[in-house]
Amino acid sequence: MKVCFVTSECVPFVKTGGLADVSGALPKALAKLGCEVKVFLPLYGSINTKDHGLIFAHELYDVPVQMGNKTARFHVWYKKDADSGVEYYFIENSAYYHRSQIYTSDRDEDERFILLQNAVLLILQRYNWAPDILQCNDWQTALLPVYLKEKFAWDGLFAKTASVLSIHNLGYQGRFSRGTIYTAGLSFDKYYPVGPYEFHGSFSFLKVGILYAEMITTVSETYAWEIQTPEYGAGMDGVLAMRRDSLFGILNGSDSHDWNPRTDRFIPHHYDIDDLSPKLQNKKALLDYFRMPFDENVPTIGMIMRLTPQKGVELLPQVFHEIMRLPVQLVVLGSGEKKYEDFFRWAAYEYPNQVSAYFGFNNPLAHLITAGCDMFLMPSRYEPCGLNQMYSLNYGTVPLVRKTGGLADTVHDYDEFNGEGNGFSFYDFTPYALWSTIERAQNLFHQKEVWREIVQRGMAADFSWEASARKYLEVYKKAKMRRG
Repeated sequence: MKVCFVTSECVPFVKTGGLADVSGALPKALAKLGCEVKVFLPLYGSINTKDHGLIFAHELYDVPVQMGNKTARFHVWYKKDADSGVEYYFIENSAYYHRSQIYTSDRDEDERFILLQNAVLLILQRYNWAPDILQCNDWQTALLPVYLKEKFAWDGLFAKTASVLSIHNLGYQGRFSRGTIYTAGLSFDKYYPVGPYEFHGSFSFLKVGILYAEMITTVSETYAWEIQTPEYGAGMDGVLAMRRDSLFGILNGSDSHDWNPRTDRFIPHHYDIDDLSPKLQNKKALLDYFRMPFDENVPTIGMIMRLTPQKGVELLPQVFHEIMRLPVQLVVLGSGEKKYEDFFRWAAYEYPNQVSAYFGFNNPLAHLITAGCDMFLMPSRYEPCGLNQMYSLNYGTVPLVRKTGGLADTVHDYDEFNGEGNGFSFYDFTPYALWSTIERAQNLFHQKEVWREIVQRGMAADFSWEASARKYLEVYKKAKMRRG
């Protein structure tokens, strides 16, 4: 099967969040299953062509794209991954993509991704390569399904190409003014109240993609259900409910190469499910790093996250003194809103032996926290998929999570009666529910045999990308049947 994978970010080239991890791993997993995969993304200023071994495509130089009253031009750089055979194409336009941030609030944000999507189809035309599947990701590529059926419908090359739109975070919808329809090269006849192009007085890339794609996926089964409800639908629940028969949740896989306690290059002591003793030495190394006292009988809780309301940080201040009365330690890695950073600065000052925080991005420290902690806390208000809870399970670090989205699909609350479960979860988004879950986990931590069983159940879970890729292939087959 030929798969054209279009994304706004992709590791190892550029990353702001989980979409980049998916874009880096899923195409390779599909290639291992026999697919021919081409990945398309912008050439941002932060991507060094020499460092990544990119080759300039002379046959795709200065290609014009008409966008409303202006003409933009792009060049293309190329790379083929030697191990997987996946091909990468980078769309270069310095005026649009050489900015201080990948995503902006600039007035031409719509144009930046209209260019990307037009460029993809123009490149496919020039190479005469007809994909079976056009895999779109989030609002930045959500116009491609309508382009296939309207703007580029004249070209028989795409007559059998089916589109699949993956929603990684429904909170970002690509909403612009009515004039963007003209810039995108589409007709105004579908812009009217509750029409295909209209969304609460705006033109939403994401709504268009949801309505025109053959199939829609999101990054966990629970999130696929949640986004059809007013609480989590971000105003798009009605649109998604219309397409419920075409909507599937597929849990993201985790990177078992970089995130593996047996081989992790960022942790001092390797371990596995059969020999957990070196994990305690990682805990000591972590606490030494933060200059905190080490006591193997005091559980250390880790948090690695963006400090934003989505992540549930607001629950902590209201019960923090009560949490600190428990024999626990807390280490935090992240950055975000000033009020949350200031809270953790205060906490570290007030409880220097129990709390420490690092603000910013530090990948080696993220690995050490995951390996060195006894528990991992994710009290998210909503979480489409989440990766850190999967990493923590694989590392024998027991997750404490709110039961939502991908957290609900991966972390199963420990049941004292039947002895099942791989972590601890709570449903109510309240400070008390958070505190009582931490207290419950802290009490069970001292029951060493029970705790070891919880740890080993988590480490035995399979979150491989191969399993997820096979589910994508099933969705692709359904999409092809619908396209005809």
